[in-house]
Amino acid sequence: MAKRFEDLEVWKLAREVTKLIYGVSSGGTFSRDFALVNQIRRASISIVSNIAEGFERNGDKEFSQFLAIAKGSCGEVRAQLYVALDQNYIDEKEFALIENKLIETSRTLSGLMKYLQQSELRGSKFR
Repeated sequence: MAKRFEDLEVWKLAREVTKLIYGVSSGGTFSRDFALVNQIRRASISIVSNIAEGFERNGDKEFSQFLAIAKGSCGEVRAQLYVALDQNYIDEKEFALIENKLIETSRTLSGLMKYLQQSELRGSKFR
């Protein structure tokens, strides 16, 4: 298990998602839809933040709970990405790039959750 949340591959993926979301929502008509920009950014921040917060907790069960919240936020960002696409704020290429990164992040979160459930690691930072 990683020693720091920054070492987790899933955290790195989530950070990349957040960077992509900020990039596409910073210009053009997208940037003027304040409600959507605020919501999609907050949801992407939720992914990266919940991975970090869960890692910093004392055990596998709390970590799994925070990973589940992060996974839910992946779905939320994907749904909002469809809104951005439908409003022509982003094109199909931007949509596909971010959607694929979100799906990869969600799958990686699922894999880490499954690993924690099957692992012998328990309690205070997995001792």
